[in-house]
Amino acid sequence: MAGQHRIKKKISDFIRHQTIQTTTAISFSLVSIVCITLFSILLYTLFDNKARETTIKDTEQLISQTSLNLEAYLRNMRMVSDTAYYTVLKETDLSSGSPEDKLNLLYESNKDKLISIACFTRDGELVCAVPSATLKKALDVTDQSWFKGPFAEMENFHFSLPHVQNLFVNTDSYRYYWVVSLSRAVELTRNGRTGLGVLVIDMNYSGIEQIFDRVNEERKSGYIYLTDKEGKIIYHPRQNLINSELLLENNLANASYKDGSHLETFNGKKNIVTVGTISYTGWKLICVQPVTTASMSQRQTRYFAVCIVITGILTMMLLSRLMARYISMPLLRLTDSVRVEADGTLNPDIYIGGNRDVEYLGTTLKNVVEELRAATDADVKEQEEKRRSELDALQSQINPHFLYNTLDSIVWMIEGEKYDDAVFMVTSLATLFRISLSRGRTMIRIEDEIKHAENYMNIQNVRYKDKFSVSFDIDKDILDGIIVKLVLQPILENAIYYGMEAMDGDGEITVRGYKKDGDVYISVKDNGLGMTEDTVKNVLLDNDHVPRHGSGVGLINVHNRIKLRFGKEYGLIIESVPDFGTTVTIHIPYRTESAKNVTDGGENRAK
Repeated sequence: MAGQHRIKKKISDFIRHQTIQTTTAISFSLVSIVCITLFSILLYTLFDNKARETTIKDTEQLISQTSLNLEAYLRNMRMVSDTAYYTVLKETDLSSGSPEDKLNLLYESNKDKLISIACFTRDGELVCAVPSATLKKALDVTDQSWFKGPFAEMENFHFSLPHVQNLFVNTDSYRYYWVVSLSRAVELTRNGRTGLGVLVIDMNYSGIEQIFDRVNEERKSGYIYLTDKEGKIIYHPRQNLINSELLLENNLANASYKDGSHLETFNGKKNIVTVGTISYTGWKLICVQPVTTASMSQRQTRYFAVCIVITGILTMMLLSRLMARYISMPLLRLTDSVRVEADGTLNPDIYIGGNRDVEYLGTTLKNVVEELRAATDADVKEQEEKRRSELDALQSQINPHFLYNTLDSIVWMIEGEKYDDAVFMVTSLATLFRISLSRGRTMIRIEDEIKHAENYMNIQNVRYKDKFSVSFDIDKDILDGIIVKLVLQPILENAIYYGMEAMDGDGEITVRGYKKDGDVYISVKDNGLGMTEDTVKNVLLDNDHVPRHGSGVGLINVHNRIKLRFGKEYGLIIESVPDFGTTVTIHIPYRTESAKNVTDGGENRAK
């Protein structure tokens, strides 16, 4: 290990002290030698992989086509079941007639695919059956799996495994048929009363068998078989050998595979197993293809030779490119390190390394960047302080105006000997300003902002008694989020001044908070006078088209504070219709409280 390290260090020192031109010349000489070896190894495995990919692709196409054929067959059987239920049974009152005539017509239309159609009550009593048949004596159908399944899952169809038809005695031919039972829960009507029952359709197993027989006859190697979702065999081309235990099949393991192709070794043989799921039933289509190596023809041999030449050239070009990249890596690292940060300054960590030329260039750039950074630090600090001052100024405008109005109201109440209202106003005001201070933080929890708004509206309700009502509907899952402090109060104040003062009564203000697409929305809706479309367009613009009064700060300042904190994509959304009211919605990202998110200076955006 020490010897290898010394060799690597010598090589590294040698390259480092060479020019790029010299290093490139030596490197490309080595590339030519390495490429010849790599070509031989790479192309040796090319054809084996190609043959396997072709086999897998063909098998997956076969699985897909067989799946479509089988799904079409089963879909037809489900349509027969739907017709028997919705067109016949559901339209028949069993007390006034038997549905056998209509079912018999349905059976005759599909008798090449069906063995029988039968309906039983929940107690196992036979309601009807076509074609006419005699139910076996001492047969308790309630123990049958096809009978129990529908009551366990009422909404679903249920498919059984292949079995000998064991419900009826065929008095004509005394033949026994292999069937797959399709059952479902149905509602039966007798004397106007409904009750549950089971509709069972015994499909002729030969229909499924014919689909797979055709597929397996066309295959030169391998075979395809069908299991239920648990791996129990429904169809297998060598079923008799499996039943006689003369052949083993890895069906339980195969059925557990995900859809797609898998390589397995079973009984000492390597196979490519391709699995597909039949929609709705959960049945598994499984194709087993032995892994074989096809002999190459003369044409394939010529193709192989051409591939060797082409692949050799491409590999040489690729390795040469990689070597050139290795040589130029110091330049690439230097280029990557000379980047502009998010704040507009150059990255101070300039890469210094590589050969002499790159090292000298990196040192020079680093010195230049340090000088530029020192020159711009003062300007950046000045701009940051200015932005913080503007933000603090916006927020500080809220409190004096509101305090003046509230104290004026308290004085008015005391003079009018409304001491209880005055005490309530003072208490609410104290709570209001406790939350307003928030230890100097500009970001607070949404829960505290809502409490602040509730106290504010308590005060306003006393001042405007019986003038309007207010309700809060806030989803609990947003309460732990953070928000810019004191953004709801100016909106509520505007709703009162612009919407409620001119009304004679029955004013309503609704505050709703909810989460949508990962963001938080808090809306303030009033049924006041509303605004014109032109006013709505200009209310958030810093111009003279909209009169400014009320809170003294107004919606535009709230809008700007949210944008300063969270980004330009957030802020206020205003909707209004004259004479029908106004809705102002706060849109902010959902962020939870952390030390970084509630910095007392307000200079960092919440992450």
